[in-house]
Amino acid sequence: MHTHGPAKAVHNMVVVGERKIFLSHLPMFMAPHNAQAILEVSFVKAGKNVDDVYFKDKAINKTVRFYTLQPQSFVLQDLFQTDPAHPALTHFTGTVFRGHLEKGGVPIDALTNIEVRVKQVAHAHSFEGTSKASTLTYVMFGSDEERLLAHFITAPPDFDQLLSISATGPLPTADEMRRGVTIEVTGRGALPKDRLKVKETVLARGHVTGAHQFLNLNVTVQSELYFEEGELSSSAMSGKMFETTPEEKKAGF
Repeated sequence: MHTHGPAKAVHNMVVVGERKIFLSHLPMFMAPHNAQAILEVSFVKAGKNVDDVYFKDKAINKTVRFYTLQPQSFVLQDLFQTDPAHPALTHFTGTVFRGHLEKGGVPIDALTNIEVRVKQVAHAHSFEGTSKASTLTYVMFGSDEERLLAHFITAPPDFDQLLSISATGPLPTADEMRRGVTIEVTGRGALPKDRLKVKETVLARGHVTGAHQFLNLNVTVQSELYFEEGELSSSAMSGKMFETTPEEKKAGF
């Protein structure tokens, strides 16, 4: 029972991945949604793994750019807090939607009220005390077979973006990916218009958490899986935040 700290809430998430399933929290700059969290998960229903239900649905609905998940109410920070007196949250229930659940997404019958089991927290940070980034920065996650990027969110105004990429150079190992990898696109600003675009190839500098050396990579964007600007435009709630921005329209979101 939580008597102090962040409140419980429904934290909707983007679902991406062709080989593994990842959830990316849909954040805002006001509590209790003020954190970025990316999870590798598995789906279970009636004690049976149903990951293939998601993968098969994606395979036959190729025009759907991303899926979403609506979980039960919980404290977001419980996924990644390090207080030994309160073990991290490792599972919760939710329903998967084909498309954006807030914009006409359709719940998938076989993925309704499933158990979501957290295999690992690929990345997480709270926005409190985070300085505004001046260089375009991403978090790399996924695997050797499927590399994904999430824009590193810092302070308003900012944006959320998920990308499928390919890369060449001294690529991080599976163990380094688990430790955490960020990449900076040097010489590139951190505004929505500066974000990486589909088919673009850039030089980027990768850094593994705890390492001293940098990885010089060539990154090519294969597809833009998700983009949101309005809901991260301010730390104060307003109706304008939920209007589609010009950049979102150009990106087809």
